[in-house]
Amino acid sequence: MMLPMSFPDKSVALSAAFVDRFAIGVVIGCVQLPWPGWATGLTFGLLLSLPSAIITKAYAPVLVVGAIGGPIIGGVIHGWLPRA
Repeated sequence: MMLPMSFPDKSVALSAAFVDRFAIGVVIGCVQLPWPGWATGLTFGLLLSLPSAIITKAYAPVLVVGAIGGPIIGGVIHGWLPRA
């Protein structure tokens, strides 16, 4: 999503984007909430994507990726149904 954007140092920007998305996956994996995994992933995917969206001023693409990737990661790691 960041490849078409222009940055003064593109390799640093792409590295930061990778680390940011990797960290979102780690956080979703570490969080233990009684919610369905997809809801946990959606919440943290959006919450942790917001700073990057504000910095890049590319709200739609960054938040859409967080809103799609977060629930997938959460569902795979924690399951798709609420915890008993």
